[in-house]
Amino acid sequence: MKIKKGFEVQHVCGEHVIIACGEENIDFSKVISLNETSNYLWENLEGKEFDVKTMAELLLKEYEVDEATATKDCQSLADAWMEAGLLDK
Repeated sequence: MKIKKGFEVQHVCGEHVIIACGEENIDFSKVISLNETSNYLWENLEGKEFDVKTMAELLLKEYEVDEATATKDCQSLADAWMEAGLLDK
């Protein structure tokens, strides 16, 4: 997977929000807000090829979480990002 070009995170009113840049990505029907953990992952994955295992490894380095929970949570996040159209396979 890879984060699609044309999306960036902006700090708006105390929240991290994904903003679409470029005409092909404009869809104002959704606002995607990131919590601290998902923002950490986004920042460390942007511009790179990755999979759920890569995401989980990042969580394990930064947070006190077991591998099974990290993998499950990362799979859910990857699914949500894919459904929102933020990722290329």
